[in-house]
Amino acid sequence: MKKVLFIEDDTVVRENTAELLELAEYDVITAANGRSGLEVARQELPDIIVCDIMMPEMDGYGVLESLSQDPQTRHIPFIFLSAKTEHKDIRRGMDLGADDYLTKPFEEEELMSAIESRLAKVAILSKLQENGQPDASEETQQKINSLQELREEVKKYEQQTFKAGATIYEEGKLGNHFFFVDKGVVKSHRMDEYGKELITSIYKEGDFFGNTSFKKSDVYSEYATAMEETRVYAVSKEELKHILMKNSNITLELIDVMGDNIAGIKEQLLEMAYGSVRKKAARTILLFSQKIRRHPTQSIRISRSDLASVAGMASETLIRTLSDFKKEGLLEIEGRNIKLLNVEALKKIS
Repeated sequence: MKKVLFIEDDTVVRENTAELLELAEYDVITAANGRSGLEVARQELPDIIVCDIMMPEMDGYGVLESLSQDPQTRHIPFIFLSAKTEHKDIRRGMDLGADDYLTKPFEEEELMSAIESRLAKVAILSKLQENGQPDASEETQQKINSLQELREEVKKYEQQTFKAGATIYEEGKLGNHFFFVDKGVVKSHRMDEYGKELITSIYKEGDFFGNTSFKKSDVYSEYATAMEETRVYAVSKEELKHILMKNSNITLELIDVMGDNIAGIKEQLLEMAYGSVRKKAARTILLFSQKIRRHPTQSIRISRSDLASVAGMASETLIRTLSDFKKEGLLEIEGRNIKLLNVEALKKIS
């Protein structure tokens, strides 16, 4: 009989759900708050944990974070059960390493299905290990020979979609995931001491971004926001680490890519510090053209504030410079769309 730990501060929900689980022939243990739930989890080592988020003593986020730092409990499947339905709340839970997130009110079948699927996965992997067989993910990873194959591999992980302007992750939040852009454009950015946004990088389809440190306590050092409707795949640091350990050649290629990104950021910062207004504006337009579209003569749709942020200048200054470029026949402007007419001339601006 599988042991389920159910952590919930609402007495009625806790007792009713425990009864449902017992009728489904689970051995159920309950806890009325996060702190006692954490203690029970460490003592009983259940097969799976279902946990509310908003609780006294310690919330569900704190429970999961503490369990994930303990070698004895870090591999126990963990399901959040909460009335918090906003995307940022779900995202936070999944960033911390939750296996699933169910919202209240929930259907009995929905909860049972979530528990059964997580327990089944654990059982399958355990059986493979007992037989001395590599699990399916290891077998797949052995075939990864290039970054393109890595891009296909990460599509097996969690898919997330974001509307234009939606936050993918926030500065200061625990950075447990690495991301791959399958569709759309993402900007990483910070705020300076005066509250002005500074875009540090732009990521397009096929790019990787996110927290590349494998330290458990590391947090994101900047924000990431979708610039248009965007689809990404999120790979946990543990999963990425496992992939890279099995494929050293991919590790080297990924380091090269990230190194190129760092070099680009340094060039951007130097340009912001020493380049002329015209040169910074031209370089920024070319950068967006390169990142957002494959061909430089196609129109790009970008806000003036984002352009100004990357160029490191006031929006008013950027708008005046764009107007000058238009008069000189270097580009066309229609609303938020910019079409480059003379790429070579823009490259030569000093």
